[in-house]
Amino acid sequence: MNNILRAAFVVVILSFASCQEEFEVVGGDQEEQTISASSSTAVLIEDTCSHDGSFDNIVDGASCFALQFPYTVEVNGVEVTIDSETDLNVIEEIFDEFDDDDDILDIIFPITITLADFSEITINNMDELEAMARECLEGGDDDDIECIDFVYPITLFTFNLENQLTGEITVENDRGLRRFFGELEDDQLVSIDFPITLKKYDGTEVVVNSNSELAAALEMAKNECDEDDDDDYNDDDFTKEELDAYLVSCPWEIRQVIRNEVDNTEQYFEQVLTFMEDGTVLYGGGSSASLTGTWTTTNTDSGVYMSIDFEALVDFSLEGHVYELEEGVIKLYKDGGNRIVLKKRCDIDPVGETDPETLRAILQECEWVIKKVKNQGEEIERLLGYEFKFMAEGVVTLSNGVNTSEGTWELGLNSQMALSLMITMGDEPGVSFEWPVRELTQSRLKFKIEDTDYEMVLLRECNESADDADVLEIRNIAMGGTWNVALYSESEVDMTTDYAGMDFNFSADYQVEVSVNADPIANGLWRVLRDSEDGLKFYINFDSDDELGDLTDDWKIVSITSTRIELKDENDDGSYDVLVFEKP
Repeated sequence: MNNILRAAFVVVILSFASCQEEFEVVGGDQEEQTISASSSTAVLIEDTCSHDGSFDNIVDGASCFALQFPYTVEVNGVEVTIDSETDLNVIEEIFDEFDDDDDILDIIFPITITLADFSEITINNMDELEAMARECLEGGDDDDIECIDFVYPITLFTFNLENQLTGEITVENDRGLRRFFGELEDDQLVSIDFPITLKKYDGTEVVVNSNSELAAALEMAKNECDEDDDDDYNDDDFTKEELDAYLVSCPWEIRQVIRNEVDNTEQYFEQVLTFMEDGTVLYGGGSSASLTGTWTTTNTDSGVYMSIDFEALVDFSLEGHVYELEEGVIKLYKDGGNRIVLKKRCDIDPVGETDPETLRAILQECEWVIKKVKNQGEEIERLLGYEFKFMAEGVVTLSNGVNTSEGTWELGLNSQMALSLMITMGDEPGVSFEWPVRELTQSRLKFKIEDTDYEMVLLRECNESADDADVLEIRNIAMGGTWNVALYSESEVDMTTDYAGMDFNFSADYQVEVSVNADPIANGLWRVLRDSEDGLKFYINFDSDDELGDLTDDWKIVSITSTRIELKDENDDGSYDVLVFEKP
């Protein structure tokens, strides 16, 4: 017989003879091997292996239960299917898109909820859900212990009050352990086959050898971490020290600047702030001079406050509450309509000067696809998706896969003494310019002149796309047959009927042919690329004079299946254009 089991029999006999009502004395010698169903240690065990319902508080506002996947919600008018915990980020992204709107979430019933004991209940409407939520503890809190977990499998033995072994079970997960304790009768005793291992929230493991050690470990772990059980799903809890480390870890790109309710974003958009450990912060850099300011952070009763001070940049001299710190984004807010949003950019080095020879080698290493071209503020969409090839002897070509233009290129200093890419292409004035280097990364080149609003953004196209499984899959799906436009809307204006009866065929040479009743009516350019900043993009380019010219854009890929491709693009006013292809 197992040594633990023999010890359990001895303890039960001694315990039963002296006191039939009390079976557990934590820290004592006699009852060290048994646990009664109603003991404090049993409660700690149940709380540790309970189902955590706090991860989806953005949907149900209750931590004592969670909605069972999959289910569907409508978020600010957008229908979203939630298949996993990761999909909950989509809801937060939609909520965070605008700060001055009313965020509305409607659940499509019926749904199934899972309670702490892993039991399941079907909920048919919002009244039933709210009634269940009211049974949770005030403030959204719950009893479960999330800062420590059991490492499975765990073997347990049961006895009755007559000292007889009544069962043996090996549990493999929290559900099994929680249900085991939930089904125990008051007259049953439990013995655990020690040693067992516990894993704490920080990844460290603890080995326990007795009931007293187990109870102490679980009790101690109760308050060792922030379980984030409250209803404020978007509080993004963090400390001053965590924010400081986050700020200095990488450069930060400016995405939004609002001062006293006036949107000044355009003036600063995509400029870079670099926070230094000595408390200085640099604005700009690279091929242009940097401005230096200072930064500090402070703990307050209402969270972490951050102060930025530039003598020459009044818009960035702001002390405010860091009210959101999510993956790759920091949002700074102050009453009175003041807001700064920064995006983490570890892929750039804005402080160092760009070496011309390094840039020359990078340019010739791969082809470069046009993501954006602006001349005096006017975007030249007809060049979207075209590909530069910079060659030796100063020769450069620009191609859409069918037609190719040839010109010259060189690197030098412009009149402002900034390193520039100088392109001359006689039959394509849209790119013939001295382009000052603004940003250089492993996969992206940006050229920009603030005063005259000239800008060009290029994406590197090497073998990375061939090795990118997502890009390959999307390309193969697109080339997998004929597609029709199931939906096309501009700023919520439905224009789908303009494309009725048109068949789209995407070919391997980046060409897309459009036909009606098998008769070709237009040809265009298409590409799928991964932008280091914006993710997966679906490029479509038709001649601007063509009836299909409105589809020209670098579309963000929302979802894609073998029968449906859903794309969207955000306009300057915050509205969206939507393009959906479906198989006929």
